[in-house]
Amino acid sequence: MKQYTVTGMSCAACSARVEKAVSKVDGVTSCSVSLLTNSMGVEGSATDAQIVEAVEQAGYGASPKGTATESENDKANNSLEQLKAAQDALVDRETPKLRNRLIASLIFLVVLMYFSMGHMMWGWPLPGFFNGNHVAMGLLQLLLTVAVMVINQKFFISGFKGLIHGAPNMDTLVALGSAASFGYSVYALFAMTAAQVNGDMDAVMAYMHEFYFESAAMILALITVGKMLEAHSKGKTTDALKSLMQLAPKTATVVRDGVEQEISVDAVKKGDIFVVRPGENIPVDGEIIDGTTAVNESALTGESIPVDKQPKDAVSAATVNQSGFIKCRATRVGEDTTLSQIIQMVSDAAATKAPIAKIADRVSGIFVPAVITIAIITIIAWLIAGETVGFALARGISVLVISCPCALGLATPVAIMVGNGKGAKSGILFKTAASLEATGRTQIVALDKTGTITSGEPKVTDIVPDETFFEETGNNARKLLAIAASVEAKSEHPLAKAIMERAKTDEIAAAEVTDFSAVVGNGLTATLAGKMIKAGNLAFVSKFVKVSDDMRAKAVEFSKEGKTPLFFAADDRLCGIIAVADTIKEDSPEAVRQLKNMGIRVVMLTGDNEQTANAIGKQAGVDEVIAGVLPDGKEAVIRKLKKQGRVAMVGDGINDAPALTRADMGIAIGAGSDVAIDAADVVLMKSRLIDVPAAVRLSRATLTNIHENLFWAFFYNVIGIPLAAGLWYPLLGWKLNPMFGAAAMSLSSFCVVTNALRLNLCRVYDPKHDRKATPDRKNKTNKPNESEEKSMTKTMNIEGMMCGHCEARVKKALEALDAVSEAAVSHESGTAVVTLSSDISDEKLKETVEAEDYKVTSIQ
Repeated sequence: MKQYTVTGMSCAACSARVEKAVSKVDGVTSCSVSLLTNSMGVEGSATDAQIVEAVEQAGYGASPKGTATESENDKANNSLEQLKAAQDALVDRETPKLRNRLIASLIFLVVLMYFSMGHMMWGWPLPGFFNGNHVAMGLLQLLLTVAVMVINQKFFISGFKGLIHGAPNMDTLVALGSAASFGYSVYALFAMTAAQVNGDMDAVMAYMHEFYFESAAMILALITVGKMLEAHSKGKTTDALKSLMQLAPKTATVVRDGVEQEISVDAVKKGDIFVVRPGENIPVDGEIIDGTTAVNESALTGESIPVDKQPKDAVSAATVNQSGFIKCRATRVGEDTTLSQIIQMVSDAAATKAPIAKIADRVSGIFVPAVITIAIITIIAWLIAGETVGFALARGISVLVISCPCALGLATPVAIMVGNGKGAKSGILFKTAASLEATGRTQIVALDKTGTITSGEPKVTDIVPDETFFEETGNNARKLLAIAASVEAKSEHPLAKAIMERAKTDEIAAAEVTDFSAVVGNGLTATLAGKMIKAGNLAFVSKFVKVSDDMRAKAVEFSKEGKTPLFFAADDRLCGIIAVADTIKEDSPEAVRQLKNMGIRVVMLTGDNEQTANAIGKQAGVDEVIAGVLPDGKEAVIRKLKKQGRVAMVGDGINDAPALTRADMGIAIGAGSDVAIDAADVVLMKSRLIDVPAAVRLSRATLTNIHENLFWAFFYNVIGIPLAAGLWYPLLGWKLNPMFGAAAMSLSSFCVVTNALRLNLCRVYDPKHDRKATPDRKNKTNKPNESEEKSMTKTMNIEGMMCGHCEARVKKALEALDAVSEAAVSHESGTAVVTLSSDISDEKLKETVEAEDYKVTSIQ
C-alpha cells in the first residue's frame, strides 16, 4: 500500500470526496482516506502523479509519503529520515494555531458582545458618543465582526472553495451560516441609515433588533473552540504511534577494522558487527555472537520481565540491554527491523478503513448538500408561513451550524486508532482496521498444537529408573539421567536435545561414549564404561532386554498422557524409562477457558496421532481435537470450519501460512516464522496464547465504542436538525438560537473523540465482563453442522494470469456462477481451485475463464 499525505480536508465530506476521486483513477484497486491522520492509502498500478492530480482536481492537496521502489540499501539509509518525517507528520500543529485564533477572536468578540447583548439586553453603560447613535453602534459591531471573520478566514476559504468544486464540507456550513448572519445584518444596517435619514426612529429601533453581527462572530468562535478541542483529542489518539517512534535508537556502536565507531543507526548495514553495553538500547535487529545478558523487551512486547540472552539468540531494535556486554551481528536493519515493522503495521491500520465505516462514509458523502437543501427549505417554509425574514433566516442558519458531518466521519477512525494503539502497547498488532473490527466477531478458534498450545520444544517430564538395575537406592533417577545424557550427547534428535537440557539443568555431565550408532526410526547404541547401551522405543529395546509388565504398563500410561517413553538398557538389563513431551504452555488452559467463556468454540489441529492429540487437547480443555492433519491439510480443515462460523486460525509455522490465509482471521504467534507472520491479520508479539482472548476482547471493546460513536453522531444530527429548523416551534414554542447551534456543533465531534479515548482504559486481560458471542445471522452456528452440504473441488490450470488484478478478475467471474461457492486463484501457480456446491460442466468453467481473456489448459 502506498501512502500519501492529504491537505485541506476539514470533515468527513472532504475525505469521502477525495476517496471517490482517487478511486476513479485508472489502475487504482482500492483507496482509503483517513480524516484522523490526514493520510491516504492507495493500492494499484496508478502513478503518484495521477493520484496527486486527482486529489488536486477534487480541490485538495496531496504528496507521497515515500518511494515505493527503493533498494534495500536505500531503505536502510533513508529509514531514519523517513521515521523523522513520520514523527513530524504526527506533531499536533493544529491545536496551537487554533488556540491563537481563538484568543484573538475572543478579544474582539467580548467587545462585540458588550455592545450588542450587554447594552441592548441588560442596559450596560456605553461611552457618551454612542448615546442614541444607533448607526454608530451598528458600524462598530460590523467592524468587530469583520475582524473576527478575518481571523477565522480559513473557514470561508475552505468552505467556499469546496462549494466551487462541487464538494461542500463542514466549513461550507459554517461559512454559509456566518456569512448569512453577517449579510442580513449589513442589510439591516443600511436600512437603518435610510430610516435615520427619514427621521423614522421606530424603524431605527426595529432594525437594531435585526442585527445578527454577534451571531456571525460567535458562530466562528464557538466552532473554533470545538475544532481546538477536537484537534487536541485527535492528537491524543496517536500517542501510541508517537511513543513507538520515539523508541527508535539514533546511533549504533559498530566494529569496523577492529575499531569501535559510533555511527548513525541508518548507516548500519546487514552483517555489521555492533556492540551494546549495559543500559544501552539495541540499535537494530541482530544475533548475539559473544556475551550473555538480560534484555528488557517491554518496548516491543509489553512484557516487563527481562529475557535472558546468550550467543545465537536474537535481539531486537529498541529493546534495552540491562546487564552484560554483548557483541552482535546485524540481521535486519532500517525498515526491516521488528520495531519498524510494528510502526508500519500501526500506521497502515490507521490508514485503512473498517467495513463498518462504510455506512458513515455513504452518509457523509451526501450529508452537507442535504443540510444546505434543508436550510434553504426551512427559510422558504417560514417565509411562506408568514414569519419575518429575520426569524426565517435564524432558523436556516441554525440548521447550517448545528449539523456536524465530522462526528460521523470521526466515529470509526478515532476508535480504530486508539484501539490499535492500545493493542500495540500490549504486544497485539492488528495489521488493518478491518482485522481489528473482525477479530471480535470470531466464533471458532482453530489452534495449531506445536508452538501455539505447546512450547514447541520437548522436555523431560518423568524419570523412572528400574530399581533392580541399580545396586544402591537413592538418586537412581540422576544415575539414569547420566546414562541417558551420555548416549544422547551425540544425537541430533529433538528428544535427545530435551534430555541434554534436563541434564544441564540438573548439573549432570555427560560421560564419553564409544561405538556410537543411530538406528533410524528406532534408537541409539553406544558403549559406556564397557557396557553396551541401547536407547529408543519399546519395540527396539525389547529386542535386547526383557521389559517387565510394570514398566510396559508405565509406558502405556505415558503414551495416554501424550508423552513419548524412551527406554534405556545396559547390556542385557533395563535401566529405566525417561518420558519426554512437548509440554503445553502455562497460559494455554486459561486462554482456552476464556475463549470458551466468550462463546467461542476452540478446535485443536495437529499432525500427531489421535492418542497423543487427545491427551494434549484434554490438558488444554479444547472443545474438539482434529488429529493426523498433514501440513497441507490444515487449509482444508479451515475451509470446512468456515461453513460453521467465522474462523480465526492461530499458528506459528511455515506450514500454517495457507490456513492463516484461508481463515476469516489469521493470528500469528510472534515467535513464529516470518512466512506465518506475513500471512496473518493479527500478530501476537509475546508469543502467548492468552493474547488471543485479549485480542478478541479489545476488538469487541473497539467495535462497541464505534457503535456508541455512530449512535451519538446519528442521534445528534437527527435530533438537532429538526430542532434547529423550528419543527417544534408551532407545538412547544421551542426555537434554537444560532449561537447555541454552533456551540452544540463544536462539542459533538469533541464528544466522539473523547469517547474513543476511553478505550485506553480497556483492561484487555480482564475476563470479568466477557460475554457470549452474538450468533452469526448467515445461518452459521458455533457448533458443527452435521447436515453440512457436501462439496467437491476442481483445480483449473490457467495461463495468462500475471498479477493480483488477474486473480481478482478470474475469482470474480468464477464466483458469479451459481454452482461455485468459492474460488481460490493464484497467478503464481497458475491455478484456480474451485469449490462447487452443485454440478457444473468443465466446459462451462472453461468458457467463464476464457471470456476474461485467459487460457484454461486443463481441469482436474
